[in-house]
Order: sequence, then structure tokens, then C-alpha cells
Amino acid sequence: MLRAGLLAFGAYFCTYAFRKPFTAAEFSAAGALFGVLDFKTTVVVAQVFGYALSKFIGIRVISELSRVGRERFFIALILCAELALVAFGLVGDHWSAPVWLFLNGLPLGLIWGVVFSYLEGRRTTEILGAMLSVSFIVSSGAVKTVGSLLLGATGAYWMPAVTGGLFFLPLLGCIYGLSRLPPPDREDIAARTLRKPMTRAERRSLLRRLGPGLIAVLALYVLITTLRDIRDNFAAELWADLGYGDTPEIFTLAELPVALLTLLPLLIGYRIQSNRRALRYYHGLFTGAAALILLATVAFSLGVLAGGPWMVAIGLGLYLAYVPLNAIYFDRLIGAFRQAATAGFLIYLADAGGYAGSIVVLLLRLGAPEMGWLGFLTALAYLVGAATLALSLYGWFAVSRRFPSTHAHPPLSPTLHPTTL
Repeated sequence: MLRAGLLAFGAYFCTYAFRKPFTAAEFSAAGALFGVLDFKTTVVVAQVFGYALSKFIGIRVISELSRVGRERFFIALILCAELALVAFGLVGDHWSAPVWLFLNGLPLGLIWGVVFSYLEGRRTTEILGAMLSVSFIVSSGAVKTVGSLLLGATGAYWMPAVTGGLFFLPLLGCIYGLSRLPPPDREDIAARTLRKPMTRAERRSLLRRLGPGLIAVLALYVLITTLRDIRDNFAAELWADLGYGDTPEIFTLAELPVALLTLLPLLIGYRIQSNRRALRYYHGLFTGAAALILLATVAFSLGVLAGGPWMVAIGLGLYLAYVPLNAIYFDRLIGAFRQAATAGFLIYLADAGGYAGSIVVLLLRLGAPEMGWLGFLTALAYLVGAATLALSLYGWFAVSRRFPSTHAHPPLSPTLHPTTL
């Protein structure tokens, strides 16, 4: 278990080196694109748009992903992302720069599903998913720190490609390790349901069974993803506004306590054997996360909480909801409904909506350039916190009403019985 978790952690940690380093640069010397568009915001929107489109593509691609050829697919995606960063370095602040960031985000959006496909459907998926998810909390700050340290030597435009190149060989090692992991065994399948590629008819059947509760959970995920993306993509501007502009290590230092504190409730969730009780636990976690975001933002607005602790507090609230929804929650949901499927389908359905929401908010922000990022994040935190609180409570009510009885469906195979509902 430890080996699988560390390999997944390492693979996704390295993947972030191809996605996030460019956000550590402010591109203050770049001219406005087409004379009106802020360069940094535009390239962020372009990358997120590519990432979001990839999530829509992944609804089918990841749900139909086979074990055969996964490693070649993974490496091809990374090479495409790195070549796009090289092109970005070549063109600089040319009008085509957003095109290359779009092409960078397009392949990267599929990698989460590829990595999680090695982990899902196991009795230890909870803890493996927690280890994987911690990677993007820590790596986002770590690769920004690396990027910030490289800025002086490489310049803002070449820094992303150089950072990605530094992590390429370690990533190959992690991919090789993942390829050697054994598939889920019979006890895993009995506890978490058979995981297999899904047809279109099977995807539609699962959505009908889950009903409006899934819609509420997906809406919750859209809101959480949007707030997380603003905090993450414009961390350089936010920390500068809070007085940490000359402290590159703040990107890493601020995320370490978030990662460590996020792990504890996930470890508790891992100890819950019943899929239904685990889902109830996670909805309680979402509710607490929303309350934390709201209370921390109120305290910051009143001057009771300083800017640094506030960024850490809302980061913790975000990831307490985002991490389970990015992997673990949907794995448990499939287990509770006892339908042979893949969690990757639901994860990518959620991600597609989440990143589409991020694009909408970023476009709205482009239309109000006079509003500072700090004020924008504060207003968004109030909205997301309140809405997430309501959606979490309704989502549990709607999902729990549709749980099948333990005898509603036949066993998945003659030797496997639904014993862990």
C-alpha cells in the first residue's frame, strides 16, 4: 500500500511541474494582449480552458481507459504538455502565447484519471487517494517555489519549460513503478465493487440511479473548484497584496499545514468500512469545510484574522472538500450503489463542470480589471462558503434516499457478495 501511494504521489507531484510554475510569475513587463487584455489573466484562462475541455473529453476517455497502453498514453500526454511550454518560451508575450498555454492544459487534464485508475476499487483506495491528493496540495506550492527561484536565470517565459524538464526523469520512474502494481484482488472487488471500462449505456444508467443528489454534489464541486483555482492561479498576486511579495518560499510554507491537516480526516474516513456511513461522514466534512471558509473570511474581514492565517484557513476548508470529491467520494459512491463502473467517469464529470465554472469566473474578472484579486477572492469565499453549506446538506438527503437495499441487485459474480454497503 505504501509503495502504491508513494508512486502515485510522486507521479502527480511531478505532473504539476508541467502545469503550475508559470503562475509564480506576474508577467508585469508583458504588454496587454490585443491592447486590452491583461496578459497573466488571459494565459491563465487559456490554460484552464484547455484543462476544462480535457475534462469533458475525459468523461469518455477515462471511463473507457484500459490497463493496456496506460503508460504510453501517460508519457505521450506529458511530452505534449512540455512541448507546448517550450513553444510558450519561444513566443514570449506574442499574441499566440495563450494558444500554447491552452495546448499545455489540454493533455494535462487527463492525467489525474490515468493515475487514479491505478488506485481505485481497492480496500485501501481511501488512504491511497489521500496520499495522491496531498500531492497536488504540496506540489502546487513547491513547483511555484522552484519556478520563482529559476526566474532570475531563465526569465518568466522559459521558466515553465525548464521547471517541467527538471521533473521529467523522476516522473518516468514513477510511471514505471505504477505499471508494476498488481490489480485489485477478490477481496477488493467484494468491498468496493468491480471496476471496469464503461459503455455509454452504463454511464447513463449510473447517472439515472444517482439522480438529483449527484447534481447537488457536482454543483458543490464546481464552487469549490472555482474558489480553489482563483486562490491557486493568482497566489503570487494575493500573497503580494498581503505583504509577502518578496518571500518565494511562502508558496510552499502556506500549503504544508494545509496538506498535513487535510490528511487526518481522510485517515478517519479510511477506517470506516461501510460505504454508506463513509458517504455520510464526507458530507459532514463538506459542511464543516464550508463553515470554516465562512468563519475565516468573516474574521479576516473584521480584522480579527491576519492575511496569512486566513489564506491557510480557507485553503484548509477548500481542500477538506476538494480532496475527497476529487477521488475518494466517488469511489465510495459507486461502492454504495453496487454498480460495476469506474470512479474516473464521475470524477471527470465533476471536473468538467468545475473547470467550466472557473473559466466563467475568470472571464467575469477580466471584465472588472479594477477589482483587486484580494477583494475578489474575499467576495468569492463568502459566496462559495454559503452555497456549499446548503448543497452539502441537500446532497446527502437526496443521495441517501436512493441507496439500494442490500438485496436489490444480484451479486457481481458467483463468489462476490455486496457485504460492505
